[in-house]
Amino acid sequence: MASPARGNHVWVGSETGILKGINLQKKQATNYKSGDAVLSRHEAVTAMCWGDPYESEIFVGCLDGSVRLFSTEKGKFTESRDCLGGEGPFCGLAVLDNSLITCVQSGLLKVWRDASSENLEVQVGPGVCRMRQNPEQPHRVATGGKENCLKVWDLHQPQEPIFRAKNVRNDWLDLRVPIWDRDMQFLPGSEKIVTCTGHHQVRLYDPSTPQRRPVLEATFGEHPLTALSLTPDTNAVVVGSSRGDVAVIDLRQGRLLKCLKGFAGSVRAIQCHPVLPLVASCGLDRFLRVHNLQHKRLEHKVYLKSRLNCLLLTSREKWEDEGADPSADLQSDVKEEEEEVDEIWNSMEVVAAKRKAERQPCSDVGREAPRRDKGLKKPKKIKKAES
Repeated sequence: MASPARGNHVWVGSETGILKGINLQKKQATNYKSGDAVLSRHEAVTAMCWGDPYESEIFVGCLDGSVRLFSTEKGKFTESRDCLGGEGPFCGLAVLDNSLITCVQSGLLKVWRDASSENLEVQVGPGVCRMRQNPEQPHRVATGGKENCLKVWDLHQPQEPIFRAKNVRNDWLDLRVPIWDRDMQFLPGSEKIVTCTGHHQVRLYDPSTPQRRPVLEATFGEHPLTALSLTPDTNAVVVGSSRGDVAVIDLRQGRLLKCLKGFAGSVRAIQCHPVLPLVASCGLDRFLRVHNLQHKRLEHKVYLKSRLNCLLLTSREKWEDEGADPSADLQSDVKEEEEEVDEIWNSMEVVAAKRKAERQPCSDVGREAPRRDKGLKKPKKIKKAES
């Protein structure tokens, strides 16, 4: 019998070191942690990737430098290894020919083979924010960060990057434009790479041309862009900002297509479904959200109790065919924001009616006060006093 963990649609890594599996049809969220793990920010999950094409394994990179292997078939962590080297949290994980690829913030990229003496080390530059693998060419990865321009590396020949982006020209004040690549992704069927920056820019690079500067650039909002993901048709990209703004940007004309609403904090991770018009996102407001890209409708909103750093969205297509157990809702520890808001509002008093009742006596007194000051009532009081 397959483990219930196999039916989860989204996997989320939290700042407390817990791997959370969410079944959106049953409205269930389950916490998974290693047997010897202690809930601590020192073991926060900072990067995740699938271990195989069948999505039966998940590699989970933690802040303490360990990488744990979770089996969705067994519903538990099966292995753990220390991938120490360099400084800072993991900014990317990937798998290449049964070997694990890690990259940390200080710029040390390593390929962990079976024999430790054969491990490959590449210095990609300091201040790395993200490392991404090319799904069609797994031996190629892209890196970028703060004052660390976009680079594409061939791990079969790692001596020098096969592509190194060039900074854009100076601005209208003839000042250098700072570099801050926060996330990137390869476009399937081509060598193009799309990036988002900490200076609210979306850029498209094409290494197949002699030009090393972006072939397209668009801006969105006024806050740093933190994550991106390509839409299923690969003609647009979904980007999220540190303020909670999420938008869909057209990669053909560089214009804003639509904005997705409902966010209340910094977006840490975004992933679109490869076929369905769905996009999942999570961040510091502790909510997992799944939007419909066609109608901009919020399909699912799940409260997960801790700040979230990264996510993986299953590539299964037939979500609706999975039968939902009605009794599962009684055992679910998942809270939905809309239900909480309804309960809070129903338990509150109607402030408008109360204020109206409080203003009524004050208005009556206010109308009587001038009457006592009028000369018509004053003689009556004096007349009574004389009698």
